[in-house]
Amino acid sequence: MIEILLREIEKAVHVEPHEKGLITGLFHEKKYRKGDYFLKESDVCRHVGFIISGVMRYYINDDGEDKTYGFAKESDFVCNNESFLPQRPSRQIIQALEDCTLLVVGYNDLQTFYTSLKNGERFGRMVIEQVFVKTLRGLNSFYTDSPELRYEKFVKEYPDLLQRIPQYYIASYVGVKPQSLSRIRSRNTSRK
Repeated sequence: MIEILLREIEKAVHVEPHEKGLITGLFHEKKYRKGDYFLKESDVCRHVGFIISGVMRYYINDDGEDKTYGFAKESDFVCNNESFLPQRPSRQIIQALEDCTLLVVGYNDLQTFYTSLKNGERFGRMVIEQVFVKTLRGLNSFYTDSPELRYEKFVKEYPDLLQRIPQYYIASYVGVKPQSLSRIRSRNTSRK
């Protein structure tokens, strides 16, 4: 499993042969069953995870209503940086939608990764930049795009998730009720 993570890191930065052993020692396998929480509301996010298998959902609880704002799947990193970086309680929740296997690294071990690998800090900066841009795109889309367009963007970004996650989570992500999503999907299908 660590080979999958190493390949992902090496897509972005060069890793020296001796550094691979350090990475192997810093990341540890952790399994989550469907419904388990990677992060609960009010807990401090203490780990960054790399998903080997499974899907996770990012959401907030807004006065008793779950509002989904993202998904993570195989080869994605999962973390709430807003909690992890300052080590403060989280408002966001991250939950497994399937049985998941992750490689996780704790806050202190991630600092070791950054300082001990020649390109560790560069890799960390690149991952954070990707998360930042993705977050801004999602925020901008929510305020400027119609639900139909948000659904089309979801289909383009996550085509493999359409059959893997419940439709009500997709509806929440798009910002509509499940009945409205059904109408959007049928209009989308009839145009093809």
